[in-house]
Amino acid sequence: MDERIRRHAEILVDYCTDVGSDDDVLVRAPTVAEDLVVALYEELGARGACPRTEWLNWRARRAYDRAIDPDDYRTADHKLAAMAETDVVILIRAARNAAEGSDVDGETKAAASRARHPVLEERLDTRWVMTQHPVPAGAQRAEMSTAGWADYVYDAIDRDWEVQRERQRQLVEILESAEEVRIRSGETTDLRLSISGMGTLNDAGEENMPGGEVATSPVPDSVDGEIAFDVPLFRNSHEIRDVRLEFEDGVVIDYEASRNEAALESMLETDAGARRVGELGFGMNRGIERATNNVLFDEKMGDTLHVALGNAMDECVPEGRPFNESAIHADLIVDASEESVVEIDGEVIQRNGVFRFEEGFDAAETT
Repeated sequence: MDERIRRHAEILVDYCTDVGSDDDVLVRAPTVAEDLVVALYEELGARGACPRTEWLNWRARRAYDRAIDPDDYRTADHKLAAMAETDVVILIRAARNAAEGSDVDGETKAAASRARHPVLEERLDTRWVMTQHPVPAGAQRAEMSTAGWADYVYDAIDRDWEVQRERQRQLVEILESAEEVRIRSGETTDLRLSISGMGTLNDAGEENMPGGEVATSPVPDSVDGEIAFDVPLFRNSHEIRDVRLEFEDGVVIDYEASRNEAALESMLETDAGARRVGELGFGMNRGIERATNNVLFDEKMGDTLHVALGNAMDECVPEGRPFNESAIHADLIVDASEESVVEIDGEVIQRNGVFRFEEGFDAAETT
């Protein structure tokens, strides 16, 4: 076994979830990620934890989704009960065919998301982490060799996360006292939103591995303006390109995409919260330097910011503040490296992807 797989498992068990002997652990993984599951079981066994595995088979999922009437989709009570008894969840992303579910209709996918939402809510109360196992399908999506994709994944994961956390803390301090955010990029984006009274997440790899973002949740009805997304969104086996959204009073009132606009429409029709913003995030992992059609990595990429439609982030919405609830959480990414400015309460805090606490901020004004 590649020793990097064992190191990956060690990071997930020790740093991300801090598993102990009293923990009941769920590992949810596709069969193609068997090596990482084996390595995880070695680590979990050494700590005396009690694991179980939920194997994912995307061919079987496609067959089920194409056969079921969307009205018959319901929450799996046995999964909900099992999740309630789980302390730690490790979610592994990988697929033999990244487009396996591309011929499942949008209505069925939306119904499936709504049915799974209670299980998702229960899972968010555990210590959980989501990660990626490198396989050829992911390499193809990234337009990389299999070996090159593996190098890319492991280089992004095996980092000094405490150093990353301290660097990101500088942006956290800016956002914690902020009220209004304005984002301008080229001629296509001018968006305003309020984060007054909301919390801030410093993601240094605990819930996402790799980590490397700072995020908050906006006040749901405060989002106004237009925003265009340069990086493709790969969701439900569809690549959605050149998304443009227009907001009024927090709600998407107009939208378009150059590719798979029907998939975007289906996502927006999932529920009422799907047309509202649940997250504003800034990519800060300078070790991720190119988009790979994989949101787990792309949203952390330096010189980017992202807006997520759908469910807000529990960590960022204090009790008593408005919470946007939805069965989806879909991150859409803006390349902020050129002709882009982010203002906090009228003061520029990022210009052309460079934050004011980073070297080169003043120089970015002239580029």
